[in-house]
Amino acid sequence: MISNQTLQNTIDGLHQITKVDFAVVDSEGGVLASTLTNPGQYRESAVTFAISEAESQVVSGCQFFKVYDEQQLEFIVLAKGTDEEEALLVGKIATFQIQELMVAYRERFDKDNFIKNLLLDNLLLVDIYNRSKKLHVDINARRVVMIVETGEHKDGDSIDRVRSLFSGKTKDFVTAVDEHNIIVVKELTEQETYDDIRKTAAVIIDALKDRDDAIRVSYGTIVGEIKEVSRSYKEAGMALDVGKIFFADKRIIAYSALGIGRLIYQLPIPLCKMFIKEIFDGKDLDDFDEETLSTINKFFENSLNVSETSRQLYIHRNTLVYRLDKLQKSTGLDLRVFEDAITFKIALMVVKYMKYMENQDF
Repeated sequence: MISNQTLQNTIDGLHQITKVDFAVVDSEGGVLASTLTNPGQYRESAVTFAISEAESQVVSGCQFFKVYDEQQLEFIVLAKGTDEEEALLVGKIATFQIQELMVAYRERFDKDNFIKNLLLDNLLLVDIYNRSKKLHVDINARRVVMIVETGEHKDGDSIDRVRSLFSGKTKDFVTAVDEHNIIVVKELTEQETYDDIRKTAAVIIDALKDRDDAIRVSYGTIVGEIKEVSRSYKEAGMALDVGKIFFADKRIIAYSALGIGRLIYQLPIPLCKMFIKEIFDGKDLDDFDEETLSTINKFFENSLNVSETSRQLYIHRNTLVYRLDKLQKSTGLDLRVFEDAITFKIALMVVKYMKYMENQDF
């Protein structure tokens, strides 16, 4: 459905060019848009015209025209000027313009509805191919799904801004399936890579930077068939969730970059609790002091390099060794041994995942 604002913009433009006044009303005479001083005076005439067989007529020097949407009367266009013949011609032009706008909006709505159902896996395979053909959507194009998380700040302006970035690319789709996220289904050329997708994500964030600092963009893997778009969407969704847990400092996160976090995210909580209990023997990570935790994190950041870690922590090498020995006595894990370090790193990630899920429950 065309918005009243779009109708107003259309007749405003025509009025500026032709100096003819317009009004667009519904079948009950309700004014939707107007440049006329008093469009309400034609309400009764519009209602009478709506139920008549005439496609156009003149009432009190004002031209009336009908606009249909698939044989259903949608709008009545009024045109009034100092020259009746000119008003008749310009009124026909305005009617044609609004008719074409309705066709374009209906096609856009049909495609938008198709993409939403495609993302949500609401279509049978045969329906996907049939509707793709009908709507002229390429079946075998390379595509990727991007999710723009806007939190509580998603509104018409945010979606319009994102759509404007892809306005010249008719094969890309921008839509929404919930209250917090904007979905971009982007078609890619054979030369475009994940690096290009990341650059596009950065452009989106820049376009919305004045809305909220918490804008995040995630994306799935590149798919080659229309039927696989929903998989890329699910991957982008997982990337968004996993990114909040393990990559909270990143505003752009790719499914392919989730690493082991992707596996941990799919573990059942009871199994996680059992694992942590076995590793830490009933201890809680909160039992570790801040000094110990910062030492552990810095040690991992430096790939278990004792010398580099002690240098960045501004402590003597022997002091770091002492802390690692103390940790080994407490947990039974020696972080200088690769296998123990991997176990501890996974345990830290599992604890972070569990805390995140506990907060989600509230």
